[in-house]
Amino acid sequence: MPLEKREDFALGDENSEFCAYCTDAAGRLKSGEEIFAGGVEFFMNSLAADRALAERVTRKNMSRLPYWQAHACESLNGDLATDEEFQAAMGKL
Repeated sequence: MPLEKREDFALGDENSEFCAYCTDAAGRLKSGEEIFAGGVEFFMNSLAADRALAERVTRKNMSRLPYWQAHACESLNGDLATDEEFQAAMGKL
């Protein structure tokens, strides 16, 4: 998620490395599985994408983030969107 506005950041703290959707009400990072599931739902709804494409786009998106490169998450094991699929998805948002 682009962190452009204060409300995009966890707890509205512009110094946070996490977005508001990846944290709970107390500002703690949700599990990778929760974040992955939320991403899949977001892409399914925002792009009118099928689940398989939404999962690939979510994996590609999360796997590009430094936090998820350093922390294993079972949900990130699987096929990634191609660069073309990913760019097309991002262009529709």
